[in-house]
Amino acid sequence: MDGVFNVLKPPGMTSHDVIGFLRRVLQTKKIGHGGTLDPDAAGVLPVFAGTATRLLEFAMEGRKQYIAEFTLGEQRDTGDDSGSVVKTMPVPEITEAGLKAVLQSFIGPQMQLPPMYSAVKINGKKLYQLARQGLEVERQARPIEIYRLDLLNFTPTTFTVAVECSKGTYIRVLGEDIAAALGTCGTMSFLLRTQVGAYLLNDAHTLQEIAADPVGCSAEPLSAVAHLPKLTLNGRQAARITNGVRTTIRGTAAGQYALLGPEGEFLGIGTCSEEKIKADKILAHYKMPEEE
Repeated sequence: MDGVFNVLKPPGMTSHDVIGFLRRVLQTKKIGHGGTLDPDAAGVLPVFAGTATRLLEFAMEGRKQYIAEFTLGEQRDTGDDSGSVVKTMPVPEITEAGLKAVLQSFIGPQMQLPPMYSAVKINGKKLYQLARQGLEVERQARPIEIYRLDLLNFTPTTFTVAVECSKGTYIRVLGEDIAAALGTCGTMSFLLRTQVGAYLLNDAHTLQEIAADPVGCSAEPLSAVAHLPKLTLNGRQAARITNGVRTTIRGTAAGQYALLGPEGEFLGIGTCSEEKIKADKILAHYKMPEEE
């Protein structure tokens, strides 16, 4: 079937485990997820099946939100509490005002070094595969952005935050960097992803719910590009554009659009430049209407 599943991933499963489970439930090989979630973490994992997999990149581009807890005074090789302790440090006395000031300093664009325990590939090998062999390789810092970083709770040795960030952000690394700015070390002790683009925690379904009612738990592929303006085409325009013909539509502003057919059916994604629409991703081809 074609559709998007807003999965409530449980802790203890890898994102790959989730895909394997749903591949069996949906009986399809054409399936993928919109952004890896750590095995010990829980929360929103969008899964795309059938023709909807063509829209995976849009889920990957969407902003993400998390609730994360960090424990100060020790650092682990994995960046979370599943790993082995590699460093311990005393924890200085931290005030609420001081912690909020440090959090504020992390808001905005910045460069972040991917952790060794991650799915980033270097020379065809995933970093976590190398890390499990006891190897550490040179990595390049990547641009990320923190849009929001709110303090929810703190104790003398822990703090919990709500994070809104760009794609590619490693919350484990963010926590380690915040701990360093506080004059100590730290590790992530809890992570819940509450949003990926248009997909929210409150609307997520467990794997058991999806297995019991796949159709009822699926969202339309159009949900993946809810942020794009919609452009409704007539029959001839729809047929031309979905079959690869760049087509003029007067009065259309430059930009990317979700393309709809005459009956409101979602056809794909197109970009307008100089009032000409070019197809980017087509999910359904429209037949040229007969001349009247």
